[in-house]
Amino acid sequence: MPEVVRAAGGVLYRPAGDGVEICLVHCPRYDDWALPKGKLDAGEHPLAGAAREVAEETGCAGIPQLRLPTLAYDLPDGTPKTVDYWLMRLGEDGPVRDTSEVDEIAWLPPGAAAARLSYDDERGLLARLAGLPPITSMVALVRHAHAGERKEWKGNDALRPIDERGREQAEQIGGVLALLRPDRLVAATPLRCKQTLEPLAALLGGVPIVQDGAFAEPADIDEAPARAKLGAQRLLELRGAGVPVICSQGKVMPTMLATLCDESDPAPYKTPKGDGWLLTWSGDRLLDASRI
Repeated sequence: MPEVVRAAGGVLYRPAGDGVEICLVHCPRYDDWALPKGKLDAGEHPLAGAAREVAEETGCAGIPQLRLPTLAYDLPDGTPKTVDYWLMRLGEDGPVRDTSEVDEIAWLPPGAAAARLSYDDERGLLARLAGLPPITSMVALVRHAHAGERKEWKGNDALRPIDERGREQAEQIGGVLALLRPDRLVAATPLRCKQTLEPLAALLGGVPIVQDGAFAEPADIDEAPARAKLGAQRLLELRGAGVPVICSQGKVMPTMLATLCDESDPAPYKTPKGDGWLLTWSGDRLLDASRI
C-alpha cells in the first residue's frame, strides 16, 4: 500500500456586514480555486501545518476555532491523500508568501465561494458551515505531559516533575496552542501540570500560570467523579472573550469532558499524556469537542 500523503488547511473567514466572507486561493499550476492547504512537513502537527499553509498561501494569520471534517481522496497517480481542516478566523493579513503556488486570493460570501470552488468535497465543508452559529468562546483542555512513573517517584507525588519526554511534549503543546492566541493559563496544582504550560507561557510573553485545585485529581480516587464535575463547572466559568488553556489530569478529564458534552460514558474522552482537546461554543451551546 502506498504511504498516505498528509496535508492540512483551513476555511479562513472574516466578518463582512451581517455575515462572513471566505478566503479562496487560485493556483496557477492547476488553474483551480480552492481552500488554502498543503502537505505537512516531517513531524509537523496537523494544526500547525494548517496554520502555516494558510499563512503562506493567503498572507493571513488564521486563528483556529473549530475542527472540520478530514477529506480523503486519491491523487491522479493513485496515492491516497488526507487533508485535515480547521475553521479559522482572520487575525492579520498581508501579502501572499508562496507566490509560486498562489497568484490570486478572493474573499467571497459563502454561497459565491462554494460556486467558485473547483472541488465538490471542499464545497461540502462550506455546506457544513452554512448553519453554524457564531462562535463565541473556546477553551483548550490538555493533560499534563509525561512525568515518569508514579510508583518510581519517592517523594510527594504533587512534586513529581515532567521528564525529558514530557519536556518535548510540553514544547510541542506550547507551539500548537499558541496558535489559538490564549490569554489565560490555568494548571491543576501538581507541579507537572504547571510545567506543561511553561513553554506556552514563554511563547506568550510571560502570561502567568494560575493553579486551580478544581482540575486536580483528589487524594481519594473515589472522589474523582465529583471532582471532575466541579472541574467542568469551573471550566465553564473560565470561558469568556479570550481563550483559556487548562492543564488537568487523566483521572478527572474523561468525566469532565463527558459532563460538558452531556454524555454518560467517559471512555471516549480518555486522553493520553501530552494530548488535549479544543472545545468550541456558541453562547451556551457546545458546538464541538475535538482532539488537538
